Amino acid sequence: MRRDLSRLSSETFDLLIVGGGASGAFTARDASLRGLKVALVEGQDFAGATSAHNSKLAHGGLRYLRTMDFRLVRESLVERGNLLRMAPHLVRPLPFLLPVNGGFTERVYLGAGLTLYDLMAGGDMPRHRWLKNPGEAVLEDFNGAFEYHDAQMYAPERIALECLVDADTNGAAIANYVRAEKLLQRNGRVEGVSARDTITGDVFDIRAKVSLVAAGPWADLFLAAASGKPAAHKLVRSNGIHILVPSFSDKALTIEAGAGHFFVMPWRGYSLVGTTDTPFTGDPASLSVSEADIAGLIGTVNQYLPQAHLARDAVAFFYAGLRPLVADGSANTYGVSRKSELVDHAGEGLDGVFSVLGGKWTTSRALAQSVTDAVVKKLAVKAGPCVTRAPLPGGRFEDFASLAAGIEKTWPGIGMRHLIHMFGARLPLLLKNARVADLAALGPSGDTMAQVDFAVAHEMALTLEDVVMRRTSLGQFGPPPNLDLVAARMAQMLGWDAARTQSEIESLAPLYHTAN
Repeated sequence: MRRDLSRLSSETFDLLIVGGGASGAFTARDASLRGLKVALVEGQDFAGATSAHNSKLAHGGLRYLRTMDFRLVRESLVERGNLLRMAPHLVRPLPFLLPVNGGFTERVYLGAGLTLYDLMAGGDMPRHRWLKNPGEAVLEDFNGAFEYHDAQMYAPERIALECLVDADTNGAAIANYVRAEKLLQRNGRVEGVSARDTITGDVFDIRAKVSLVAAGPWADLFLAAASGKPAAHKLVRSNGIHILVPSFSDKALTIEAGAGHFFVMPWRGYSLVGTTDTPFTGDPASLSVSEADIAGLIGTVNQYLPQAHLARDAVAFFYAGLRPLVADGSANTYGVSRKSELVDHAGEGLDGVFSVLGGKWTTSRALAQSVTDAVVKKLAVKAGPCVTRAPLPGGRFEDFASLAAGIEKTWPGIGMRHLIHMFGARLPLLLKNARVADLAALGPSGDTMAQVDFAVAHEMALTLEDVVMRRTSLGQFGPPPNLDLVAARMAQMLGWDAARTQSEIESLAPLYHTAN
């Protein structure tokens, strides 16, 4: 996958996608696999915001049963199953414990909800069960717990990347660090965008018959700025804080917390704790985590899960993500539905523009299918059927255990399991030219210098943050070790001078410091 700006500036596309998060990436894959001529531009890096800063869950949304949003739960459960089959190296079943402190009535109520959840899932996961002694020390104050199953993403940003890899293979023109700035309008119709390469500053036009705004929490703001017209459809933004702490539960926990809930999820040797759900009204680019945010989340955990004994100095890493929600009149963001909405802006004098609003990671494939159906209808062209339930490039293997055994046999004595999760069936592409010395782990994440080389050469990594936060997970457990070595390797490959290299290193510091 290579950044080819000449294609973007010289060709006319059937569909231009503005935004390279989950919605944009899945749509690029769907549309290109159906034979449409697709372009996608992302102003920063792919999956660099909400699509990476989430709870890493592929789940049905058990709590939506309380609001009787059965359609969303059913869609989410079906799509959870699709993700498990599409990316078995990156999406795995995860058992959850839902502890109970009340009596018989609460147990019956929760059991009924879980029975419905199991039925709506269609049998692709083990059914829930009651555990009088759940076996987790942190739950000793509870009367027992229900065990049910959902799924966890090992690295959600890699799923988005594999969608783009597949789109690229099928002819899509894709580029990060290309910011769409203005819509190209003529006689009430939009013919593409004026865009800026933020690396060089060059400005050029991208022509397309249909444009899709898939900019997550920026969607309404972008459309208003780029069109010069007030946004007719506005988003509600919700801030979700997560913290990473030493592991204190072998199973994932769903904890009722007053009018809300939080999760504790085992993730790669740690416990990932989240999330908050509070309104956010500022510039999405200004999103940060404060000490008050961390203290509030720790306080909630210790209030409702006192045996956790969480302390601030245990926090290895923290992050925040914005949920783009479609306003539905709910009194608070926790109550706003996670449904998605596709808007055709033709009635607003912007014919040829669609926006995707809302949604969640789990249902991104289904949303992309709906979007592509609408684009095909708008273009009045013949296109192939949706085939995106087929495995992603890294998921094209029969059995994960057999894949792992074969690779580990070929490369004995080298810890390959992390790389197998990250790349799946694509791993031989990395190993083909890798030196054994470059397969040594650079830190506790298990990532290697070979991944750095591959990210720059084949995955459009242009900055140090791209590599340590999204192509690898070197920086997702706190300040990354061996950062100077990684920066030096990238400098060699990308031609950075000493000042640029130092600037790249310094640019990571804000990721590990809280705001005032």
